[in-house]
Amino acid sequence: MNPRPTLLAVAHGTRSAAGQRQIRDLCAAVARRRPDLDVRLSYADVQQPRIGAVVPGVRDAVVVPLLLSAGYHVRVDIGDAVRGTGIPVTAPLGPDDVLLESLTRHLAAPARGGEQKAKPDEADAVVLAAAGSSDPAWRESVHALAARIPGGAHVAYAAGAESRVADVVADLRRRGARRIAIAAYLLADGLFYRTLHRAGADTVTPPLCLDPAVAGLVLRRYESALLTSAPAGM
Repeated sequence: MNPRPTLLAVAHGTRSAAGQRQIRDLCAAVARRRPDLDVRLSYADVQQPRIGAVVPGVRDAVVVPLLLSAGYHVRVDIGDAVRGTGIPVTAPLGPDDVLLESLTRHLAAPARGGEQKAKPDEADAVVLAAAGSSDPAWRESVHALAARIPGGAHVAYAAGAESRVADVVADLRRRGARRIAIAAYLLADGLFYRTLHRAGADTVTPPLCLDPAVAGLVLRRYESALLTSAPAGM
């Protein structure tokens, strides 16, 4: 009997127990949707097992980066791990319309306790908060995503020296904004996500991986790889 094909998910890794649980729950949701797949979770940084340690033990696999950009971890950590194996690597989860729709939906959703969250057409300002990267293509994709949020959004980063989230929020306050919503372009809870709650905005959207639609996006990435380079036996 042939072993099940493997969807090898690769997350960044985090020290946050909540973030670790959220990523495991995302992979569990993927596995429930596709019981014919062996869904395995590995990491590019921080946590174990690392992608390089898992790849030698899998067959008929597709690597799906649970990342929002094709940055260093995709090019180097994942690229080095699969080099010479023939295992295909899909595009990362972002940018994608599923994530844009999730951000927009949560910006408009009621907050806990009945209080209404800021909506894109009601807030004085919406800030799209991303992790930060020196990759020009990644930064360009974040700005393009911000322009597609209804009403537009200001881009800010949770790390790096430029356009820090707290600084952008403070500047918007000085310019007269009274109600500011942060659209968190982050997949899971962790250090970066928690800084958004200390940035001075009125609301922050939840981590993207909590949206059930993201499990479907992971599977679409997997299936897209099969259309172009299916491993032997699939």
